[in-house]
Amino acid sequence: MELSLAYTLANKHKTTINKVFAKYGKYRKTKNGEYKVLQVFVDREGKKPLEAYFGGIRLGYQKDIRIEDTTLVGKIFSKRSQLVQRLLNDTCELCGLKGNIEIHHIRKLKDLAQNGRKDKPEWMKHMIAMSRKTLAVCDTCHLLIHSGKYQGKKIAGL
Repeated sequence: MELSLAYTLANKHKTTINKVFAKYGKYRKTKNGEYKVLQVFVDREGKKPLEAYFGGIRLGYQKDIRIEDTTLVGKIFSKRSQLVQRLLNDTCELCGLKGNIEIHHIRKLKDLAQNGRKDKPEWMKHMIAMSRKTLAVCDTCHLLIHSGKYQGKKIAGL
């Protein structure tokens, strides 16, 4: 990473990598020892100088390190995704039958809203209304959708 940064700086300043290391290369003492870093100091009048450095971090495995950040615990995996919930519901979103649920998927939502089609099938209207690229359907409805013979059964609960 340090060499990559040196290449970038050399290219930006139209100079060589050796000159970058000669100008910015320093040794920095840390609690783990002394490390070679790329370092810049900017002196300011009446203020503390600005200091920036790259490096100085031990890059080996540290088995005694513990993650103390508890802000995300319980928030990441606390809820199931909507797709998983729809699958676990085990009900066809078109005809209302239980069991044998498959997911019908399209590439893009904008493919549904293409002009030129006089009358959109019911399954397509349902996907547009939900603004979803997926539809949980029974195997019969899925076969009819792909064959182009879906006639629009009544949606359960509507």
